[in-house]
Order: sequence, then structure tokens, then C-alpha cells
Amino acid sequence: MLTKIDNIIKYGKQHGGFGIQILYPGLIRPQLGDSGFSTIGRIDHARITPGTLIPMHPHKDDEILTYLRSGKVKHLDSEGYTNIISNQRLMMMNAGAKFSHEEKVLEEGGTLEGLQIFIRPEMAGLPPTVQFSQLSDTYSLNRWRKIAGKGSDYPLQIRSNTWLMDLRLEKGQEIVLPEAPSENSAFLFYVFDGKINVSETITLATGESVLIEMEDPSFRAVETSDVVLFITQTNAAHFDGGMYSGNLHR
Repeated sequence: MLTKIDNIIKYGKQHGGFGIQILYPGLIRPQLGDSGFSTIGRIDHARITPGTLIPMHPHKDDEILTYLRSGKVKHLDSEGYTNIISNQRLMMMNAGAKFSHEEKVLEEGGTLEGLQIFIRPEMAGLPPTVQFSQLSDTYSLNRWRKIAGKGSDYPLQIRSNTWLMDLRLEKGQEIVLPEAPSENSAFLFYVFDGKINVSETITLATGESVLIEMEDPSFRAVETSDVVLFITQTNAAHFDGGMYSGNLHR
């Protein structure tokens, strides 16, 4: 089954130079009473002007990937880590029981555009930790690249049965889904930027996505497009009470 998720379902927030479009993927299935979909709690598509400070704020029981495509951010957190995040340096904050951080969008990086992704952990109260990953290239051309997930072959570790990949699909190129990492896998194919045809039946534009269950569609780039792929095991153990990744309907 293919279920398109268009931009109308998103929630928009704007405060000064800070703007986000928030996707709660579970809202496409209101009968399930869950704002998230399995382990995928929330996806924020952010556009933030240089010089913006996001002051120190808490997280609890969220697995948070900061995935930038432009801009640079100076990160500081309660675990004592400080680092510069960019489109070649990604960060996973495994918030666990208690965690706080602040972010400053640096002038020299220009306007920030990226995703902050909130994944549900297997259980509450895990110890907090922070991970960083340096990409060898900004983009992975026409092939899936492992970004974060459960397993030693993923550079950033997620503490639940969830996996994230990305690619840049050049105009006219086609691709299919990677092999599922587990049984009962569902895929969320998110177009960060561009335009993609899905099996010639669905067209996705910037910010749109499609939930894929028990199908193996093909994808063709109408224009060069950046894609983030989310994979979740639909029957995986997960805690849905996280501060940001949790179920809004609990």
C-alpha cells in the first residue's frame, strides 16, 4: 500500500528567524490514535536565518537526529559536548532520562535548512549520550547511504528498530527501495527538496512523502532531488511518551 502525505497535514511555526514545518506521520491514520507512526515520532523541516539562537531547552526520552543540508550550527549540551554541525557533520542526541541543549546558527554558514528528526526509543529512562558523524561527501549520488539506525553498519546509533538513509537522485535517474533490515518493515520516503514520481502513480514535491507498506515501488527523479528514507519495524517495542517524539493523543 502506498499512502501519500502532502504538505497540508503539516503544522507550521514561525518565530522571528526560526521557521519549521512539523510532520506527525501518524495523523494520516487517525483511527489508530497515534500522532507518530510506530517508532517515527515527529519530523521537523526547519529553515532558520543566520544568527538565530535556540536557547538551552530540555528533551526526555527522544532519539534526535540533526540532519542539515545547508547552514552551520554551534551545539552545546548538558553532557558537556560542543561541536559545529553542518551538511557534512551530523549529530544524534540520544536524550534518554534527562538532556538539554542549545543551538546557534552561525553567520558564516548562511541560512540553515534541514531536518530535526524525533525517533522513539525502545524504553524510557535510558542514559543520555551524544554522537557525531562526519560524511565523506555532502551528497550520495543515486545510491542509498546509511545515516543512522540500529546495527554496527550504521554510523549513528538509534536505540530502537529504526533506520535512516539518504540520497541525491539526479534528474531522470531511477531507484528502488533498499533491502528491508527486518520483517514487518514500513518505509517513509521523504522528499527534502525536488520532485519524484513514484511508480508513475504518485508525484511528490518538496516536503511531501509517501508511506510504503508491503510494496516495492520505483522512484524516478523529475528533477534532481534530495531524499531521506525512514524505515521502521511496525511491531517494534517503543516508548511513546517522549517529550517530542511521544504520542500527542496519550
